Amino acid sequence: MRFRRRLTLFAVTVAAAPLALGACTTDRKAGQPAEARAKPEVTVTPAEGARGVPLSGEIGTDVKHGRVTSVRITDDKGGTVEAEPREDGTGWVPNKALAPKRTYTAEVMVTGDSGDTVTRKTTFTTGEKSSKPAITSVLYFAGNRTYGTAMPVTVAFDPPIPKEARADVQRRLFVKTDPPQPGTWSWVADGSQVYYRAPDFWRPGTTISVRSALEGLPIGKEHVGDTDKRATSKIGRQVQLEIDNATKRMSVFQDGKLLRKLPVSLGKPSTPTSSGKMVIMEKHDFTTFDTRGSADPYVVDVEDAQRLTWGGEFIHGAPWSEGDQGNTNVSHGCTNLSAANADWLMGVTQVGDLVTVKGTEVELGEGNGWTAWNVSWDQFAKGSALPVPAGLQPTPTQEPDPGAVAGGSPEPDPSSSGG
Repeated sequence: MRFRRRLTLFAVTVAAAPLALGACTTDRKAGQPAEARAKPEVTVTPAEGARGVPLSGEIGTDVKHGRVTSVRITDDKGGTVEAEPREDGTGWVPNKALAPKRTYTAEVMVTGDSGDTVTRKTTFTTGEKSSKPAITSVLYFAGNRTYGTAMPVTVAFDPPIPKEARADVQRRLFVKTDPPQPGTWSWVADGSQVYYRAPDFWRPGTTISVRSALEGLPIGKEHVGDTDKRATSKIGRQVQLEIDNATKRMSVFQDGKLLRKLPVSLGKPSTPTSSGKMVIMEKHDFTTFDTRGSADPYVVDVEDAQRLTWGGEFIHGAPWSEGDQGNTNVSHGCTNLSAANADWLMGVTQVGDLVTVKGTEVELGEGNGWTAWNVSWDQFAKGSALPVPAGLQPTPTQEPDPGAVAGGSPEPDPSSSGG
């Protein structure tokens, strides 16, 4: 099995909250003036006259004694530049990358706690399109799909993002959920992938919108971001699979109810199946496993294959091992099912369903697949390059069953296959 690196981006986009103006009456002597309130102060970036602004440029706002109530951005031809506010109110991000060598003007209006309004204007010019090599990003979250409740939003990078640049990249990754279910991003140690999830599994019916706004973003000293991507999809019903090496059985649950127990054959001692919490990444009615060039070369056609790891572990139909299923491990690391059971399972699962394997000889490696659920929430949150919202914790005693229906997937790596 060979490890495979994949690559993409996002952030939470929230409309600016309406300004709440209020007053309270207290007993005071007639004619005594009300206590004066501080007038609003605002600093806007890029600074007036700035040149060479990256194409990823956004309007930064540092406000005291008030809040931003409107931002208007125009280009040098009078066209309006649409933008969305950051959740924390620190800036407005254009809906697409700015054009090279163009001049833009931003007018920012702030309404203060005193009721006064202040407007600040800044005019700046973008630089040329960078000649630095772009880091390739892949967003593993497609639009118009129905995913399982364990589906992490995943962005992969080639080459990996260095530690000192991860906060800048993370700030350009946005996730919005409806109904709201906040989460955080977490980086694998080598910077090749970053995952977004909430403390608990997604609630069925949730709509998730993602944006990876990396185009033109300076990444470290040697690279820039490649593209701006968006996708919106929904979460389906709850489904989870539990595979126990001790019993050689797979338990299939939907909405917390056991549907079936299926006999399986797992990886033989020389090529063991990984133990851990993984997520269905791809589904194929038909595919070919080709491991020529490895220490154990073979080519085999398989049906009803569902990828679990980049290293080539799948759940799939294996008519040749039906006599061993339920009692002996004979595979190259995959989970073998009978042809009939594999076909039935394909109609139940969806990309994004949680699969838990236990009792095998090896543990699932970080980043070998979408491993966002293979750690505790506290450990996951430590992988964020930015502060995690206070109080973001799993619901006590909750053990939801992540879920599914039937669906599509990212493209497979033809050189990374199972058996």
